[in-house]
Amino acid sequence: MDFSVKPVLTGERTVLRPFTEADAARMGEIIGDPEVRRFTGSPGHELTPELLRSWYGSRSAQPDRLDLAVTDPADGEVLGEVVLHAWVPEERSCTFRTLIGARGRGRGIGTEATRLIVGYAFEELGLHRVQLDAYAFNDRALRVYEKVGFVREGVRREVELRDGVWVDEVLMAVLDHEWAAHRGHPGGRAGRPAAGVRAR
Repeated sequence: MDFSVKPVLTGERTVLRPFTEADAARMGEIIGDPEVRRFTGSPGHELTPELLRSWYGSRSAQPDRLDLAVTDPADGEVLGEVVLHAWVPEERSCTFRTLIGARGRGRGIGTEATRLIVGYAFEELGLHRVQLDAYAFNDRALRVYEKVGFVREGVRREVELRDGVWVDEVLMAVLDHEWAAHRGHPGGRAGRPAAGVRAR
């Protein structure tokens, strides 16, 4: 098992698809959004147009991670990204991260995009564990993660100095047998398929 296949995952509110180089400019705008920077941190170096084109143009060639564009099904606009990375084959585990720009927030898109890609990780790739970390002050993201079945496992205290204040990081994960029981709907609607999957 690896991440060589780059699927298209279709939901009611969003379509996740492989990135192309043409997405670089839009992703540059999203990454530069002040709220995205607040909750994801600074990249640590300048993201030039050339660097962004190289990065997003090469995502479909990576066999050890899965980066998908979160798009609006109405017009195809790129709204953000979802990523499975830091894959550990022998443990059948990986790390999840996401970011959604201003035009995609408050519409349930982040929740659905998370369900789609995490469902794909378990139901199609056969992973055992998907984990994440998030700043403790990122209440919106933590609510989304809990809503789709991630369980808080701990807190890394004062991991980073942000604007003169030390901030904590929340560690969360969901396991394959947990996902099988609720399919991203721990409060109900269990057994519903997570995604429409179409290989590239």
